[in-house]
Amino acid sequence: MKATVTTANSEEKTWGGGNEPMGASYGKLMMWFFIMSDALTFSGFLAAYGFSRFKFIETWPLADEVFNHFPFMHGVDAPMYYVALMTFILIFSSVTMVLAVDAGHQMKKNKVVVYMFLTIIGGLIFVGSQAWEWKNFIKGQYGAIETTGGSLLQFVDKDGKRVALADFAATLNEERVQHTRDKGSWFVSEPALPSYSIAEVQAGFKAHPELLIRTEVIYEGSVEEAKNSTINHDLSKVKFKTVLTREESELRLAQAAHVVEGANLIRNEYGNKLFADFFFFITGFHGFHVFSGVIINIIIFFNVLLGTYERRGSYEMVEKVGLYWHFVDLVWVFVFTVFYLV
Repeated sequence: MKATVTTANSEEKTWGGGNEPMGASYGKLMMWFFIMSDALTFSGFLAAYGFSRFKFIETWPLADEVFNHFPFMHGVDAPMYYVALMTFILIFSSVTMVLAVDAGHQMKKNKVVVYMFLTIIGGLIFVGSQAWEWKNFIKGQYGAIETTGGSLLQFVDKDGKRVALADFAATLNEERVQHTRDKGSWFVSEPALPSYSIAEVQAGFKAHPELLIRTEVIYEGSVEEAKNSTINHDLSKVKFKTVLTREESELRLAQAAHVVEGANLIRNEYGNKLFADFFFFITGFHGFHVFSGVIINIIIFFNVLLGTYERRGSYEMVEKVGLYWHFVDLVWVFVFTVFYLV
């Protein structure tokens, strides 16, 4: 007797679960899985940032004083303006991505090309803007002094305005040696010699009696106290850093251990060192996501130009990369809120 074997539902796709669980294709569902796992990663980073900031809230840098640069406006105090512009550009690129996906649903190739091109341009502008922001953050603007105890000292005039080291540091004829591990001074190693030595800063401060030292400690008081403060003339804010008297300033400056210019993973002229560590890691991690998204968008863009998805009869690939792009934009909203606004 010959047995006959038949297979039920022979036309069913290999992708089971009713073919498309929740109405999503295999590729789209896998993209959602990736987004969920990546969202948990970013959540962990931002939670760690929040805990660290809460622990060191008194010495955490004020965002308005750190991110106050704008291209071609050197010396102009523009707090958060450029970051707001970057955010707008990234969100606008998310809008053009939505339009590209919608055009794909309508099988309108030319519109998909235009909107994807605009999305790529927006992503490139954002990545370039972030690189420019990193450059200013690393370079610094004013400079500061780190004491032997790890405290940060910044310099202000009698009106509470920041003063750069270059504006008052003296020039001394002294031999300067860079501290490196091969000289047996690994515990005070430095990547490069700062522009000024401690002695030059101390001599310049002594020659300018109108200067005072502002510590990294943030003082939080009432509006009435803010009115009498020389630190913050914006009465809508009640957070300002503590300014020492001239006598106290000289005593603290005598404890100087390092001249700090800009920020890196070891020292930070803006305030607590952890701020720079988190800034580089989290914004760098997000920037890597944006850059990766731009590369993927470019690949999909050329596939659209070649008519690949037109021949397939579906622009689902554009929709899948669109999900990733929207996720990247959403993450930036949280990063922007945590780092710049709160």
